[in-house]
Amino acid sequence: MMPDRSDIPLEGYFDGREHRFALRVYFEDTDLSGVVYHANYLRYMERARSDMLRVAGIDQRAVFEAGEGAYAVAALAIRYAAPARLDDSLVVVSRVLAVRAASVVIHQTVRRGAVVLATAEVTVALVAASGRARRQPRAWLDIYERLIWQGDA
Repeated sequence: MMPDRSDIPLEGYFDGREHRFALRVYFEDTDLSGVVYHANYLRYMERARSDMLRVAGIDQRAVFEAGEGAYAVAALAIRYAAPARLDDSLVVVSRVLAVRAASVVIHQTVRRGAVVLATAEVTVALVAASGRARRQPRAWLDIYERLIWQGDA
């Protein structure tokens, strides 16, 4: 009989101001050449960002369900450095670089051990149902201010 593993947290964690999110590469993530399909890195980064916000105390779901808006990617720059392959154990490291009234800039790195596979800088903006940018809740801004990356400090 398998032990009850429901006590294992299914989330990343903060190491200082860096959020770390672990994942495994599955067959469905790969293309015909056996490497992770390029668009899947965006999925990994999205999961890591969502997890980072939840762990930090930012309740996106409550704001969305209250009709106050949702995050949308406003800008994205990604660079691929090396391929990930089936069954690789990866970590997505996320850092808040800047925060503005309606947006946040987050740097993300996908790693396999010490090897950098992909890096991205993502700007997400809180948008109302109309599609227009809107100010983030003050409590969120306070959280982001505490998380802004200070280099190796």
